[in-house]
Amino acid sequence: MTFNIKTIGNNIDEEGLKEFGTDFAIDKVAENEAEGFICRAQNFHDYEFSKKLLAIGRAGAGFNNIPVERAASEGIVVFNAPGGNANAVKELVIAMMIFGSRNLKPANKWLSDQMGTDKSIDLAVEKGKKAFAGAEIAGKTIGIIGLGNIGSRVANDAESLGMKVLGYDPYIAVERAWEISSHVQRVTSLDEIFAKADYITIHTPLTDETRNMYSAVNFVKMKKGVVVLNFARDEITNKEDVLDFIENGTIRYFATDFGSEKFYHNDGIFVTPHLGGSTAEASLNCTKMVAHSLERYLKTGEIINSVNFPRVRQAMLTPYRVTLINKNVPGVVARISDAVAQENINLANIVNRSQGDFAYTLLDLDESDESKVEALVGHFKDSENIVRVRVIKK
Repeated sequence: MTFNIKTIGNNIDEEGLKEFGTDFAIDKVAENEAEGFICRAQNFHDYEFSKKLLAIGRAGAGFNNIPVERAASEGIVVFNAPGGNANAVKELVIAMMIFGSRNLKPANKWLSDQMGTDKSIDLAVEKGKKAFAGAEIAGKTIGIIGLGNIGSRVANDAESLGMKVLGYDPYIAVERAWEISSHVQRVTSLDEIFAKADYITIHTPLTDETRNMYSAVNFVKMKKGVVVLNFARDEITNKEDVLDFIENGTIRYFATDFGSEKFYHNDGIFVTPHLGGSTAEASLNCTKMVAHSLERYLKTGEIINSVNFPRVRQAMLTPYRVTLINKNVPGVVARISDAVAQENINLANIVNRSQGDFAYTLLDLDESDESKVEALVGHFKDSENIVRVRVIKK
């Protein structure tokens, strides 16, 4: 069987697409005929998904452009690439932290405005450079909110650069905790981050808890001259409050990856055009990750790195595998097992995992009679609690 993958929009790394095996065809059919999409920032909130679409791969970590709950209700698994662009974002954050500390934006603007010969400019530089004297980051304290794929890397590199590192993350994953330097001090209060840090950076998803986290309610806790960075989500920042606290001297420098007319032409703010994950290496890594996830799901039914369904892995050792996307309601698993028994099929293995309103069930059938498997699938398709049924033959 050949699976059709459609790339939606541009900036999909062509080299990364080569990760797909020979039983996958890339951009050979129309969108409504594809089993899988690979996209970046294209907006799908008003998009009508076809019945053939089984999966969407977002070649990046964020997925706000995809209606993940609606996709789940239509039996579409959405994948992302967590960590695929983490190093790229980390490097930009470190660069912007140093950029702000050394007053490079106003210094560059001042020098660019100098007129005359090289000799006269050199004389002006010797007289004027003192106005742009900066600070070193070594020995300073950085507060990092969120110690996931990106935050943990920022923490380790900042520590290597001689900084004292405070990290706040009540939801830190075990694998991330093991990767973080033992010199990073974990704190249990956001107040401690805002009160003690000379540099503050945030690396979290957008939630009700993090929306407007950069606002006056937290800025009033900071000491004067703090450098603040947001390379996570635009909605984390209250822009009016940032401007107010730059004006009163609390924030010396604010760097963000999200443009706004309110931030332009302000010497205390440096804006980059969403460049966090925009490197050739990150693009390649992210495309490879979602290609692997899509290929595994379409060929085996296994799910890794999904944002709307749980992780499910199980080696396929039987002639047939049936996968079900079902509503997460009581008694469904028992009814699924009963249906298998009614068809006199031996159920070699069953895995059921739920996430929110939906669940994913994987059935490995020790059965070689295709007609019995087809009868079972027909039973599932008639069930009001089953959203999607797939049959995978070994």
